[in-house]
Amino acid sequence: MEKNANAVIFITSSHEEAPRIADALLQQKKAACVNIIANVSSRFWWQDKLDSDRESLLIVKTKASLIDEIVTLVKGIHSYDVPEIIALPIVGGNPDYLEWIGGEVK
Repeated sequence: MEKNANAVIFITSSHEEAPRIADALLQQKKAACVNIIANVSSRFWWQDKLDSDRESLLIVKTKASLIDEIVTLVKGIHSYDVPEIIALPIVGGNPDYLEWIGGEVK
């Protein structure tokens, strides 16, 4: 992913941790915006067993150049052994919004 590009990062967490993660990302200017979607039903393999949980999903709008810093920051806050932190490129959208993302993060 081009480092000057915008990116969306998906992070799942407990309901209690979601606001702390979002606030840390915003306060440290690693994200321009974080949406928190509560009550996501997750089903997954964990330790050789099919498991499930009710989680929150954070949708983080940021710059691709900050992905490594965000992973480090989130892992320091998150209680999961292996937190889901995945990034996708933003390939298009409202040019004004995309420019705003770049202006809000450092």
